[in-house]
Amino acid sequence: MNERTVQKLVIVGGGTAGWITAAAFARLLGSSLKIELVESEAIGTVGVGEATIPQIIRLNGILGLDEYDFVKHTKGTFKLGIEFVDWGKLGSRYLHTFGDAGMNMVNVPFHQHWMRARQSGHDKDLWHYSLHQLAADQAKFAKLERVGNTAMTGLAYAYHFDAGLYAKYLRAYSEQRGVNRTEGIVRSVRKNAESGAIEAVILDDDSAVSGDFFIDCTGFRSLLLGTELDVAYQDWSKWLPCNRAQAVPSERLPKLVPYTRATAKSAGWQWRIPLQHRTGNGHVYCSEFVSDDEASQTLLAGLDTPALADPRPIRFTTGRREQFWSKNCVAIGLSSGFLEPLESTSIHLIQSHVSRLIQLFPKSGDGSAERDEYNRRCIAEFEQIRDFLILHYKQTERDDSEFWQYCKNMNVPDTLTHKQDLFASSGRLGRDIDDLFREASWVQVMLGQGVSPSSYDPMADALSDAQLKEFLDNLRRVIERSVAQLPTHEQFIAQNCQAIIE
Repeated sequence: MNERTVQKLVIVGGGTAGWITAAAFARLLGSSLKIELVESEAIGTVGVGEATIPQIIRLNGILGLDEYDFVKHTKGTFKLGIEFVDWGKLGSRYLHTFGDAGMNMVNVPFHQHWMRARQSGHDKDLWHYSLHQLAADQAKFAKLERVGNTAMTGLAYAYHFDAGLYAKYLRAYSEQRGVNRTEGIVRSVRKNAESGAIEAVILDDDSAVSGDFFIDCTGFRSLLLGTELDVAYQDWSKWLPCNRAQAVPSERLPKLVPYTRATAKSAGWQWRIPLQHRTGNGHVYCSEFVSDDEASQTLLAGLDTPALADPRPIRFTTGRREQFWSKNCVAIGLSSGFLEPLESTSIHLIQSHVSRLIQLFPKSGDGSAERDEYNRRCIAEFEQIRDFLILHYKQTERDDSEFWQYCKNMNVPDTLTHKQDLFASSGRLGRDIDDLFREASWVQVMLGQGVSPSSYDPMADALSDAQLKEFLDNLRRVIERSVAQLPTHEQFIAQNCQAIIE
């Protein structure tokens, strides 16, 4: 980039990544930037990012979206967490919720009190004291900030929605705020002979779309950052070996449950995402351990409702680009890297990177200092999420297939090994301060995958045995009373954001 002011932003590629980017920039920098998005109806999108985590509520708030209107137009539902079936061992089941189990007491995390009780013979699991678990079990939902007059927080939630409708919704939002959409396929890229910075993309009709700054939302192709700027890709397959997926819609679930389900299979796992008009399903697997045909059969056999189409194949390599921002180009979404959808982080990474880019967006000059900081923070975020995903595969008792034998015995990053060892010792967590996943998330997945701490924090001994029993009993009663007053998930949707189903 030269010293002139950045006046025009060009986003190459639409879909969820492109239109989240366009919407956020239009909202926050639209008064000082001209924004143009180039996409082609002839190029499909992956379109399986249908489950989210609570951070999307912040994005919607920044954009000023009406929550119920958004859910209605994307035929969405609400999500309290992800149920993991057969992961720690065959027959196991746990819910990674978005909220805390119980509540902290005398400045000690609740799970430490629970572990103390368990060592004394208490037979209830951690989720017995989870508001989210009981609501999910009963398929109930409502917006609940706090439980009665207690210090217990209410229901933390996210959404399931149709990714194609979400992109369409954000496109309308963006165009209303001045984003110019250009239809066309990028045929070539023109770069500055001296700096190597991108000056324009040339479309299939020979027209040129020029700009001062470019955002690559071209998906796995990574046309600008990967192909044109030659930024290498860091392969993480040795830790996250799944490299293919097949996706298929099926009929709507008879009961709309407020959670995603991830069921482990012999060479991967299968997702189930309940929407108002259909169910999203997919099988993520490793082609070294199962054929595509076998994977398709597994997917279809595992559906809870009849399929509405044939499975659609997707190929990928888990990992990231060595840099996320090079010269005057930033990759957002799949063009920057891919972390499989096990913990519904795909859309979060889009919004996180967009938010970070807006915070560091250069007004003029080459932006080298901002670029270095952006890359540093994006790399750290990718690696933290990577470790959390690896935990699900590594921490298992399963050895019933070659795939699970590989996962159980593979070497993992030292950053993850440290967390496993520390938690196994005393239930403590060496969580990084800027880690996306809260302590409650690490606790639930560690315990759900079968890590059983040998001791607990001695500060949990501050309560007497009688006080601890009373505390636990009261918690359960409060949770039961609170959930009893909630409407069902379907009732809440019908009252507030029922979609028009054609």
